[in-house]
Amino acid sequence: MDVRNDILSLGHDNIENLALMPKHIDRSRVVLKIEKILKRLLDILGGFCGLLVLIPLTIGVWIANKLSKDDGPIFYAHERIGQGGKTFKMYKFRSMVVGADEKLKEYLAENEEAREEYKKYKKLKNDPRITKIGKILRKTSLDEFPQFINVLKGDMSLVGPRPYLLREKEEINGFFKYITFCKPGITGLWQTRGRSNTTFTDRLTMDMEYYYNHTLKMDIKLLYKTVRNVVKKEGAI
Repeated sequence: MDVRNDILSLGHDNIENLALMPKHIDRSRVVLKIEKILKRLLDILGGFCGLLVLIPLTIGVWIANKLSKDDGPIFYAHERIGQGGKTFKMYKFRSMVVGADEKLKEYLAENEEAREEYKKYKKLKNDPRITKIGKILRKTSLDEFPQFINVLKGDMSLVGPRPYLLREKEEINGFFKYITFCKPGITGLWQTRGRSNTTFTDRLTMDMEYYYNHTLKMDIKLLYKTVRNVVKKEGAI
């Protein structure tokens, strides 16, 4: 099924029309029970491995923040949309200044070019809110490591659609119940296809592609690609 062409035919900038997809979107894909079990076992194994790295990494981030005179909290918990549309707190190393949401509103209100960029990508390439240490964490994707806690808790998987912000629910439009059918992941198609260079519509396209085609074999391939991209420092912001 060529989901990508179906979605792209609607136009990258017309998110409102995404709900007008062909009726075959209504067909749900049932994942084999045995594959679900194996996926969860892989998540638990990967979560424990990630936690072993997270402990010394947290100490390093704390020291780095102190040296840069940043006394804000090390971790940042943000409400995200999870499986079945339920919300959960996703953990990250804080890479932005304290009060980043308010600063974003002020910055976008004063900068028309930034508003257009944020509308299209849901992020800013030169985000003034990112701290000195935060830039390093993001470039190396180390800011994502606390999400292994979410994986162990069962809120997230190693691989799946990237969890959306609550304010993005309306823009997900008719794809909401399909994208939230899968448990959100630390990595997925979006992260392995140049996440910093894709529009919000591109991201929806890839999440729907994952919904239709995800298998354990596909997850393992995406994990491999993610590690390769992190080593090469591709797609980070």
